[in-house]
Amino acid sequence: MEEILKQVQLGTLSIEEAKGKLATYENLGFAKVDHHRKKRQGFPETIYGEGKTAEQITTIITAIQAHGDDILVTRISGEKATEVRSTHPELIYNEIAEILYTRNERKNRFANGFIAVLCAGTSDLRVAEEAAVTAEAFGCEVRRFYDVGVAGIHRLLDNIEEIQQATVSITVAGMEGALPSVVGGLVSHPVIAVPTSVGYGANFNGLSALLTMLNSCASGISVVNIDNGYGAAYSAALIHRLAQPTEEGQS
Repeated sequence: MEEILKQVQLGTLSIEEAKGKLATYENLGFAKVDHHRKKRQGFPETIYGEGKTAEQITTIITAIQAHGDDILVTRISGEKATEVRSTHPELIYNEIAEILYTRNERKNRFANGFIAVLCAGTSDLRVAEEAAVTAEAFGCEVRRFYDVGVAGIHRLLDNIEEIQQATVSITVAGMEGALPSVVGGLVSHPVIAVPTSVGYGANFNGLSALLTMLNSCASGISVVNIDNGYGAAYSAALIHRLAQPTEEGQS
């Protein structure tokens, strides 16, 4: 702020330009884009694509890019992503995760460790990939351990030594949602549990998995909302950042 005011005093920056730089958000009419979120929280604003038109998403992307921030759009269909990419072809679309994002040339922003993303079964892949791609977009190294559910627990145990080296694990599971409890009893780092809506009738669209995870007897487990891979990745990225050397952890 002081630098901006000095530029105005010296006449190298107009008052209108200074107002634009000092504004905390940009009012687009249908949306107010929070340009200061990266300064407050470390990561720029994410666009939730579901319920927005391709035109609205494109307008928000243009506003965010004008401030030099990376783009992350979650829950965006392939059809809308194709339309948005006709204007912003530099963006990448992950069809499984339903995420549109900026290619990050500095993929591993953090020097130490990695985030482990585990999912119980192949049916949970969409939510697991939403978590994995989001964490990668935030600059974290991610290692995937898929189809390691408790119905064949030897698959998990075959990978547990590597998983134990992670700074945080994201565990994604539907059906009865038991995977986080097993992982929580085997690792010494935080576990973020993600219930999915995958399962037969008594799963109640993820409610039974959610309740299982909330009632876990394993310590160190935090639970996010049903199918919320993005929320799990955001929390995991914050934990991962704190696990870095002081300079990086405070960046």
